[in-house]
Amino acid sequence: MSSSGVWGRFGQDPRSPQSARLRASDRDRDVALEVLTDAFADGRIDHEEYDLRSSAVTVAKVLAELVPPLEDLVPDDHGSALAARGPGSPGLHEQAVALWAKDRREALMGLVGISLITWTIWAATMFGGFPWPLFPMLAAAMNTMRTQLNKQDIVQEHERKLVKRERKALEAREPKKLEPGSDA
Repeated sequence: MSSSGVWGRFGQDPRSPQSARLRASDRDRDVALEVLTDAFADGRIDHEEYDLRSSAVTVAKVLAELVPPLEDLVPDDHGSALAARGPGSPGLHEQAVALWAKDRREALMGLVGISLITWTIWAATMFGGFPWPLFPMLAAAMNTMRTQLNKQDIVQEHERKLVKRERKALEAREPKKLEPGSDA
């Protein structure tokens, strides 16, 4: 059974930081128990280890608790985990759109804030003079328009950053491999 096949059978990938804290379902525990049964049948773990690991799977409350009993039995294929969460995947896309919406709100609040401050200063110090607050207001308006008009590019950039962050989180959880010739 391929690693992407195993991890893909869970409701959510338990290796994903966003899914790790979600409650494990009976189906998720059944998938993990099937992997353990196959490993026992193949002779990769003995009966005592099977009992220990299956007990941990049976009492697992959240998805993250299903990963340790399976880690050394199913290859940690970063490509498969990230392909499932790569750009365009529903979870990442929704997060990226939410980040873009936050960027848009911040740009709009910047426009409103700069406008209020500069026009207040202008009205208090030189009312009727040259309307210089138009210049900072125009710059803030251009930023707001850029954020609105480049939605697709900004969302894609946020998705790329989210994938990169998940890749780093997965690599941080991977056990360190010894270099050839080094002593442990």
